[in-house]
Amino acid sequence: MNAVRNQSLAIFFGLLFLLALGGQSIAGYQSYNDDEKARAHLAREAPETIDYPSYLTSPEFSRDVMENWQSEYLQFLLFILATIWLVQRGSPESKRPDESGTESDRDQKIGPYADPTSPLPARVGGLVTALYSNSLLILMGSIFFAAWFAQSLTGWPAYNEEQVAYGLPTVSWLSYLGTADFWSRTLQNWQSEFLAVGSMAVFAIYLRQRGSPESKPVGESHDSTGIEG
Repeated sequence: MNAVRNQSLAIFFGLLFLLALGGQSIAGYQSYNDDEKARAHLAREAPETIDYPSYLTSPEFSRDVMENWQSEYLQFLLFILATIWLVQRGSPESKRPDESGTESDRDQKIGPYADPTSPLPARVGGLVTALYSNSLLILMGSIFFAAWFAQSLTGWPAYNEEQVAYGLPTVSWLSYLGTADFWSRTLQNWQSEFLAVGSMAVFAIYLRQRGSPESKPVGESHDSTGIEG
């Protein structure tokens, strides 16, 4: 039970992720077939509905999933990068103004300043330590670009299917990257992520949630920066 408790945050969000993804697939499947029935009704044709397993492997489902994944990891990527140098006075999401930057090796427990519990890559120095020092940013950036690329690959055939349905010409992958469809789907996710991160950093200056590390202690001054409850 201690092992479950110690991993309870990851387990909780992992289960929520699976439930939400399953719910999205069911709702998306129904919506896809409803749209096909409506299109066929207008064209006075027999609807070409698909079964659930076919929908799970369809470009439409993959595109919708990748659109959300890439924007989420872009949020993490930019937040990690921005908070190295930029500060927000009074926010627990920010470092103190005098701590901006990559900080010293002593502060980061790197090389000779590492302690016995420090991870091995932090102790060995050289290229290994340099890569490990930026490993979180590298991983988040890699996932973001991979998901964004996957969004373009899955959105392309889905877009062409719609073009064919309306009697319009199909486009190449490179041409799809310049379409309003691709950028509309991309930017509608980006703007929501930027709004969420920015508003969280500002709201946490003045508002509190007792017991949460995303909040300052309830009685902490509004001006206190980089302090978590």
